[in-house]
Amino acid sequence: MRSFLVKRGQAWHHYRFIFAAGKLSKSSCCSSPFEDVIARLSSSSSTDSLIAAKNMFYFGFSPKAWHPVATRTFCSKTEVSPPHQVITLPALSPTMAKGNIPSWSKKEGEKVSIGEVLCLIETDKSTMEMEVMDEGFLAKILVPAGSTDVAVGQDIAIIVENEEDIAKVKNIRSSDSAAATTENRSREEDEKIFKSLEAKASTIPPRQRLGPSVRRLLIESGIDVAILKGSGPGGAVVKGDVIAAIKSGSQSKREPELKKVQKAHSSETPKTSSEPLLPPSSVSHDTLPTSQIRKVIAKRLLESKNGIPHVYLSAETVLDATLALRKELKVNYGVHVSVNDFVIKAVVSALKEVPEANAHWDENSGLVPGSSIDISIAVATERGLMTPILRNADQMSLSDISSEVKLLAGKARDGKLQPHEFQGGSFSISNLGMFEVDQFCAIINPPQACILAVGRGEPSVLWQEDPHDPTQGKPIAVTKMTLTLSADHRVVDIDIGGRFLDVLGGILRDPRKHLL
Repeated sequence: MRSFLVKRGQAWHHYRFIFAAGKLSKSSCCSSPFEDVIARLSSSSSTDSLIAAKNMFYFGFSPKAWHPVATRTFCSKTEVSPPHQVITLPALSPTMAKGNIPSWSKKEGEKVSIGEVLCLIETDKSTMEMEVMDEGFLAKILVPAGSTDVAVGQDIAIIVENEEDIAKVKNIRSSDSAAATTENRSREEDEKIFKSLEAKASTIPPRQRLGPSVRRLLIESGIDVAILKGSGPGGAVVKGDVIAAIKSGSQSKREPELKKVQKAHSSETPKTSSEPLLPPSSVSHDTLPTSQIRKVIAKRLLESKNGIPHVYLSAETVLDATLALRKELKVNYGVHVSVNDFVIKAVVSALKEVPEANAHWDENSGLVPGSSIDISIAVATERGLMTPILRNADQMSLSDISSEVKLLAGKARDGKLQPHEFQGGSFSISNLGMFEVDQFCAIINPPQACILAVGRGEPSVLWQEDPHDPTQGKPIAVTKMTLTLSADHRVVDIDIGGRFLDVLGGILRDPRKHLL
């Protein structure tokens, strides 16, 4: 008896077949809707019926030459599970595929109520609390604390209604979880293998041009029929043509697809490599655990750098007027704002005058103008760089921006940002002015098209001309700051980027005119 799956459309159907004396017969447990397909398969000696039903995980050429590709063993449990609810890892953001579970707030056997925190989930952007949706008892934790790379949808815990059912669920689910994990993994492997087999079968010409023996030789040898010149009637490829091609070895051959499948499913033969092993390194090192956030950041930075045509533009501006206004607001009005707050407000004003820089690129639609000005602020945390968003920043005052930035930065460092507070944005700012960094180039944060890198304010000397006599003047001490714009060249041409930096520099040189 062999059990396997048949995929018809989007549905999977379980079939069992009995192999006896080289013939295939249908077991009585088979489903009835596909009896016509089963009959053709069991009676045909050619591959046409097999190709017509090539969604099955068997591939062969005659009833005596069936090759098993992927098999399943199905069993039913006589023990009935008590009423229980299986908790799965939810997708807490559109980009979340995996997550970490740093800790559980409840222990096995404890009572849980609606609204209580069950565990902490570390997503690709923040650490969030998962709350209990139904009352009951936490019967079993399937994924222990500290687990990483837990797939979305994976079972993580079981909750039962009655306390006396805890032991029953533990005994039943311990075997079910392992079987389910193996089943899911095996099904994914089978689908990959089947796709390759299906593609291979689809390249075989119609039966009237190739006989069964020719088809078999083509598949087993890996020879592409398109390169063969047929010597049969009407130019048909015959068995002798294939044998001659195999003997000549003039064409490149691929490993037969069937052998690849059998190798993939053989767990008895250990993997070997002809490549020489590298000598062991004499340098000792430690491997640090990588958070899910850091992995996502690394992936997206690589995608951004490789997939977006970056163009970089730099400009210097004088900060003296901005620093003087900042000091005046603090002394006279008790308003504490940072230089970064002034930069954010200036960027918002510049985007109003140059709206072409507030856009992004869509692979299907092309250039998409921004409907609002939402500024992403880069915040360094222990888990990596976070970018909380100031929504509708063009509607905020300078003091509003200052308060909101402090609030979002604190939540980012504590890992308490909600998805709507870091997803989206139309323009990013990364400020390293608090460090000894004069200038740097930032990487664009997709799907945005621009990010502004802000360096420190640096004392410098400029020559100030006499307005009445251009030939006269004097040196003056000023504080200069370098601004570097990284832009998606598909969205922002260099003239747009230059105009944006020119407007931004003018605002910071005269903030009273533009910001108050």
